[in-house]
Amino acid sequence: MDLPQIDDYQALFVHDTPLLDVRAPVEYLQGAFPQAKNLPLINDEERHAIGVRYKEQGQEQAIVLGHELVKDDIKETRVAGWAEFTQQHPHGALYCFRGGMRSKISQRWIFEKTGVIYPRVKGGYKALRRYLLNELDNTAKQVQFFILSGRTGVGKTLLLNRITNKINLEEIFKHRGSAFGKHVVPQPSQIDIENKLSIALLKHRSENRNKLALEDEAAYIGSRRLPESIVQTMRQSPLILLETDLDERIEIVFDEYIRKDLAASQTALGESQGFDTWANNLQTALNKIQQRLGGLRYNRLNTIMQEAIQRQRSRGDLEHHKIWIRTLLEEYYDPMYDYQLGKKTDRVVFRGQHTEVLEYLNEQTAT
Repeated sequence: MDLPQIDDYQALFVHDTPLLDVRAPVEYLQGAFPQAKNLPLINDEERHAIGVRYKEQGQEQAIVLGHELVKDDIKETRVAGWAEFTQQHPHGALYCFRGGMRSKISQRWIFEKTGVIYPRVKGGYKALRRYLLNELDNTAKQVQFFILSGRTGVGKTLLLNRITNKINLEEIFKHRGSAFGKHVVPQPSQIDIENKLSIALLKHRSENRNKLALEDEAAYIGSRRLPESIVQTMRQSPLILLETDLDERIEIVFDEYIRKDLAASQTALGESQGFDTWANNLQTALNKIQQRLGGLRYNRLNTIMQEAIQRQRSRGDLEHHKIWIRTLLEEYYDPMYDYQLGKKTDRVVFRGQHTEVLEYLNEQTAT
């Protein structure tokens, strides 16, 4: 029986079709899709052994070994996992790396066990991945970006979250872009980020939402890079400047990097370890910009930061953090921002306070 394939890749992503990924775990960890669940046909050790057999004795013997490794209780357990997935997600699809033997075997075993005809993705993961990469380049040519910029702490992300037609790069990259922008969770892989970004853009385009707001970011966000086609489009897009006073910016930075980051760290790691990890991350971030700060200024900021951490640890006093935040904004981030803005003032089309910028961006990105 020739079981069906599916090749409408756009529909799979736009509709968040549940995907059963039967690749080995090591392949899944290198890159996957947001709506995919990994229930492998063969595990990493089995995949390695089959690969060695293939190189030494050819495909036929590799297939024989595969069936020897995945049989009886092992086979039953894996097929039962697939059957449960298909029951939970009757309108999903499955794939392996190239849409070949592994997905065909999985598809056939599911049918033999349950009678369910579950489609496999034509071309597998490789075809889906190629499609998303192509769509990133297509998006760069077809959409109009409006880049939200402003000094550190003006609340760009807070404003962006109130706009319907937008892409939140910080959410996708799990990083805020600056030296202090690390989240408690590690950044996703470069492949996962590219996949998620492409899917987000694809969904907007499928609804003819071709005018999108993005936050101003460098080519690298943390240790991950924006696709070059998107970088080039952003660099040619109109710039909107969000403005507010220094005291308001200090409060925004304080809330985000002190209160919220500490809470996230303690939620993930526990109260004591979470505090230590958060404090170490602050220190590491300051160390990253030590050379740019210069020795005297670094030592002064480091002393204030350590005192603030100690006050917080011993008596729960957080206010001392605002001293080093103010100094860092005035003496480091603001001059750097002024320098960078000076190179792109010709792209500035609007500037204003929170309410004004929100109204402007909502008007510009309305479909």
